[in-house]
Amino acid sequence: MATVEAFPQRQSGQSERPYRTPPHNLDAEQALLGAILINNDAFDRVSDFLRSEHFVEEIHRRIFEIAGSMIRAGKLATPITLKTFLGEHDLGGVTVPQYLARLATEATTVINAYDYGRSIYDLAMRRELISIGEDVVNVAYDAPVDSSPRDQIEEAERRLYQIAETGRYDGGFQRFSDALKIAVDMAARAYEREGSLSGIATGLSDLDRYMGGLQASDLVILAGRPGMGKTALATNIAFNIARTYQSRTRADGVVETADGGVVGFFSLEMSAEQLATRIIAEQSGVASYKIRRGDITENDFRRVADAVTEMQQIPFYIDQTGGVSIAQVAARARRLKRQKGLDMLVVDYLQLMTGSKARAENRVQELTEITTGLKALAKELNIPILACSQLSRQVEQRDDKRPQLSDLRESGSIEQDADVVLFVFREEYYLKNKEPRPGTEEHIAWMAQMESAHGRAEVIIGKQRHGPTGTIELQFDAEVTRFSTLAREDTIAEIR
Repeated sequence: MATVEAFPQRQSGQSERPYRTPPHNLDAEQALLGAILINNDAFDRVSDFLRSEHFVEEIHRRIFEIAGSMIRAGKLATPITLKTFLGEHDLGGVTVPQYLARLATEATTVINAYDYGRSIYDLAMRRELISIGEDVVNVAYDAPVDSSPRDQIEEAERRLYQIAETGRYDGGFQRFSDALKIAVDMAARAYEREGSLSGIATGLSDLDRYMGGLQASDLVILAGRPGMGKTALATNIAFNIARTYQSRTRADGVVETADGGVVGFFSLEMSAEQLATRIIAEQSGVASYKIRRGDITENDFRRVADAVTEMQQIPFYIDQTGGVSIAQVAARARRLKRQKGLDMLVVDYLQLMTGSKARAENRVQELTEITTGLKALAKELNIPILACSQLSRQVEQRDDKRPQLSDLRESGSIEQDADVVLFVFREEYYLKNKEPRPGTEEHIAWMAQMESAHGRAEVIIGKQRHGPTGTIELQFDAEVTRFSTLAREDTIAEIR
């Protein structure tokens, strides 16, 4: 389509400007709008990703916006029906009705609408990138007193990913046959993978048998009262996954995960050193309190050294920043996936995260924003996210201390957004605090209960979107905070 001479003032002045003109293509904008005006079906080909703000000229934005509103309302959008809604515009001596008529007259065929729309979208993204770059420079030169460089970096990353995800033209409906192919490929990978799991193996065989491993894009909530061992279980699972990491190179040269995975761990409560000490204790079998105090033998030290040597090469990354926001978690997870890869993310724990400042006064809304954000992040990065959560004190008021979904603290959104909810329960913890007077019959019965519960833990699957609920019994070594599969065949409770 020939360029419509509608903006003589702009064209004559462009050569005189001492700065570069942001990238744009008026011909493509005019061609697309003309195609829409002669055949409204062209709008449907671009409306999934193209917005009025992607056009560089104000008159083009108005035409696209009004035409879209009319088409969605089932009305016909033509030069005649549009002209009454556009008002007056300075088009270099051309009236609005004349401009609309020229667009329709010189329009190309409707089959090119998608290509023109994609070109307009790509140029808009480039202009937005230029804007972000200018803002980065300006803010760096004249930063507010309360703004740190880290804040500016995270804001720039947020804006970059926002434009990457907003209005993407590769979304929309897909053929069911494509979805079937993805499902079959997943089953094939599960067949090839050790343990025949569709997801990432946790290293706890009974738990994997129930869940099929941790599934991509799932938000898994691991909840429990203080002292139950939820951080220990999350750490055990995360380390088991990182330790078994293996990669392979596809035919196209792309490196992908074959087994295990790269793990990111947000430790909001414990420092990286404390977390590392826990993992060393778990792997070496030497109690963490002995390692911290240096109260170890030569043999213990050798075991610790061997464990550390083995662990140095595993892809396990810790972020110990306290009180991070959901936006910061998302930005840092995206960065890790881009730079190192990322197959699983752990957040310990939910209640220590923050939402946006606008919702800080309402904790329920804030937690809803956090869980919704984590679920969206799991889908975006296509990885499982394991988030620990505290339970309310109402558990302590019941005779049966086993947790239920209603015990999740502060917001029903945790239960709603989670794909899987796991509860950690150790009866031994509560029995210790109920010791009767020695020498009585009650004390004898209590000792029998303690013997039965010693070193045992239950993982209760309270919710699972694509599998059964039930209870799994695990071995728990409190001295080294290690969960492991019981060496019994009857540890899995009946599926409810």
